[in-house]
Order: sequence, then C-alpha cells, then structure tokens
Amino acid sequence: MPRQRKRACQDTPEPETEAPAGKLVKANKAEIPAEPLGEAKTSDSPEKNRATKESGNETSRYWLMKSEPESRLEKGIDVKFGIEDLKAQPRQTACWDGVRNYQARNFLRTMKLGEKAFFYHSNCKEPGIAGLVKIVKEAYPDHTQFEKDSPHYDPSSKKDNPKWSMENLILS
Repeated sequence: MPRQRKRACQDTPEPETEAPAGKLVKANKAEIPAEPLGEAKTSDSPEKNRATKESGNETSRYWLMKSEPESRLEKGIDVKFGIEDLKAQPRQTACWDGVRNYQARNFLRTMKLGEKAFFYHSNCKEPGIAGLVKIVKEAYPDHTQFEKDSPHYDPSSKKDNPKWSMENLILS
C-alpha cells in the first residue's frame, strides 16, 4: 500500500481568522498559461485598470497553482494533492512544496503575501479550477530538496545555496 505524502510545513503562520470552505468551480479544459493570470480590473477607466490593495498603490495579482488530485507514485510515495486534501489540513493551510521547474520556482519567488491564486486540478478526469487560495507565507527554501527519502530530493541542491523554494497558502 502506498504511503500518503506528508504535507508538513515549517513555520506555518496562524491565520487571523478561520477560513471558510471554498466553493468548487468548474472551468473549461482550455490550456492555461504557467504565468501570473494578470490583474483584476476595478474600473472601466484605463487609468484605473488594476485592482489595488488597501494602500492604493500596489497591484493585486492572481496566480494559477497547479495540483494533481489523483494518485501518482514517486519513489513509492503518493504525491497527489487536491482541493479536498487542502480542506482536510489543519486550518486549511498547506505548503506548496515539490516544485521542480525553474520557471514555476521563479514565479513562486515572485508571489507576495496576501496575493490570491486559483487552485487548479491538472492531469485528472476533470481538470479545472477547484478553489481559491491566498498566499500566507512568501517563498522560503523547500526542505524536501534535502530529504533523501523524499520524491523531491535534489542531490545537487546545497543547504547554503538551495535551488528550490516553497510557500504556504490557505484556502480562501
């Protein structure tokens, strides 16, 4: 029987309030770019075409966080993680670890505290957006790159100069 993948996060911040369960939303099976999804419009005026945070001068971005909700074994460990797995986590908070694509890693490092992302189910029977999440801790070194029994172990990564990052998110 395959082992369930651990989703232990280091230094997970306490959310300010209990997060309500997100609604499931279906999307078409269209290709979605692996980049920020853009900025929400708040006005028809071209000068005010970006959503702003409370400070009034920062732009809100919406990201796409791809997950695989169906079982897939790597080194004998089931690495599936879908919206239902996130809902089952304490405080509905999880770390986004195991990213081993340089472009995706760079996007993780660009994400800011409080920004939102669409939780996208990929490589499954019904791909699509399954919920909305919020970044609750910005990028920090992914500890799984140093764990030899982890499916995400990277022997070329060094503790004094880690290659891979992760962050924490919460169900919105």
